Amino acid sequence: MSFEKSVDEKIKEAIATGAFDNLPGKGKPLDLGAYFATPEHLRMSYSILKNADIIPEEMELLKQIEKLEKSLESCITRIEEQAVRRQLSDKVTTFNMRMEYNRKNHSRNG
Repeated sequence: MSFEKSVDEKIKEAIATGAFDNLPGKGKPLDLGAYFATPEHLRMSYSILKNADIIPEEMELLKQIEKLEKSLESCITRIEEQAVRRQLSDKVTTFNMRMEYNRKNHSRNG
């Protein structure tokens, strides 16, 4: 039995037993924003790390940025909104600096 055939059979068996029925995000569109915000040369390694439940700092920053953007909608006072915007600005700046550092290192080493 070839490896490919074995994999196909395992997938069919998993479908038949309902192994894929309760996956997170089932029926929802994929959010690929963070994926495409990551430089191409880092995407594969970040995907591997994510599957191992290890999140690089840049990905954690993207999650924090998204959370802060959503929290802007629930700000009640102007002072609260300004504080969230300041935090958001700091996170975006940190993220951009990390990405620029990665791009420069990649162009030097690539």
